[in-house]
Amino acid sequence: MSEQTIQLELDDSGLAPGLPVPSNPRDQVQDVPYRPVEFRDDDLPSALERCATWLRSAQEWLGEPLDVLAIHLDYDEREGAPYYDVKVLCNEEDLAGVPIALRNQQK
Repeated sequence: MSEQTIQLELDDSGLAPGLPVPSNPRDQVQDVPYRPVEFRDDDLPSALERCATWLRSAQEWLGEPLDVLAIHLDYDEREGAPYYDVKVLCNEEDLAGVPIALRNQQK
C-alpha cells in the first residue's frame, strides 16, 4: 500500500481560495479543529436562511454534500451584539477542498 500526497492550494487560514464565504459581515468561517461557520443576527430566521444559502453554494462548489458534524444555536445578550449565533460545524477537509483535489487528481 502506498500513500499518495495531495497538493492543496489554501489561504492563510487553511481554506480553499474558491470556497464561498458567508455574505453578511456578521458571519464567518472560524478556526480549526472543527471549523464552525457562524451566522449571527437578531432575527433567527434570517440567520438560518443565510446559513442555508451558504450551505447550498458551498455544496455546489464542493460538488457533493458538505460534511456537517453539528449545528449549534446560542445567543448573545451583550449590548450591541446580534442576539442569535448559529454555528454549522463543518469537516475541515471539505472546507479546504480536499474532495475537489481528489477528483482532479483522479482525472
